[in-house]
This record gives sequence, C-alpha cells and structure tokens, in this order.
Amino acid sequence: MGFFSFLGRLLFASIFILSAWQMFNEFGIDGGPAAKELIPKLTLIKKHMSAQLKVKMPDIDVRQVVATAIALKGLGGILFVFGQTFGAYLLLVYLAFSTPLLYDFYNYSSSDPRFQSLLSDFLQSVAMFGALLFFWEMKNSIPKRQPKKKPATKAA
Repeated sequence: MGFFSFLGRLLFASIFILSAWQMFNEFGIDGGPAAKELIPKLTLIKKHMSAQLKVKMPDIDVRQVVATAIALKGLGGILFVFGQTFGAYLLLVYLAFSTPLLYDFYNYSSSDPRFQSLLSDFLQSVAMFGALLFFWEMKNSIPKRQPKKKPATKAA
C-alpha cells in the first residue's frame, strides 16, 4: 500500500509541480502569460472590492501574485509527494484563492462558449480541493505509532 500511496501523491502533485515549472520558465520580466491573464481579472476584483467596501484598494503587483502562485504550487507539490500535510495546506491555499479568480464562469452567460470550459475547469479545481481535504483529514486521523512496550520481567 505504501508504494501506491506514494505513486498516487506523485501523480496528483505532478499537476501542480509541472504547472509551477512552466510558469517559472515563462516568468520573464513582466510575469509571463500568467500575469497577462491575471491583470484584467485582478483589475475587475479590485474595482468590485472598492465599490463594495467604499475604500480605495491598493495596487497589486501581478508579478508578485504569479511568483506566489509558483511558490505555493511548487513547494506544496513537492512536500505533498512526500506525504507532508503542510504541502497539502499550501496547495489548499493556492486553490482557494486561484480557483474563483482564474475560472470566473459566473461572469459569462450560459450561452457563451467560454462558460462551459470555465465551469469545467472550476469544478476540476473544486474536486482537487476536495481530494486535498480528504488527504489532510486522513493524515490527521491516523494515529501515530506507539513504541512497543517491553514485557515486564518479574523479579524473584
């Protein structure tokens, strides 16, 4: 069971590790394609938050957001492969913030062709979030091994 557990964690984490590696290689000076995709979405969220809170929101450097995503996915994925719950926690944080931001199907009508694609990706991310929660709970519910007690010898 140990090998298949490791293999499953490796295959699951490979999604995050390979994605982080690709984002790292494309990062460049401007943050790469990920930053170009995030700029309009972060601007929309910033505008919405400013209107709701009636407070001017600070500027967000998209390159820092992309660098943070790379760090969360890369480090979280590597730690997750080795069975660390902190790795699962990092991936949970990444998914919690990125999923509603990247897959904003709610901004499109159901007749728009992008709606189905975004909804599908959103639901995949929610499923991965659920799998990480399952791993985290299973890891925390398994009791730690107790050292075997030596049998007491009777003194004569």
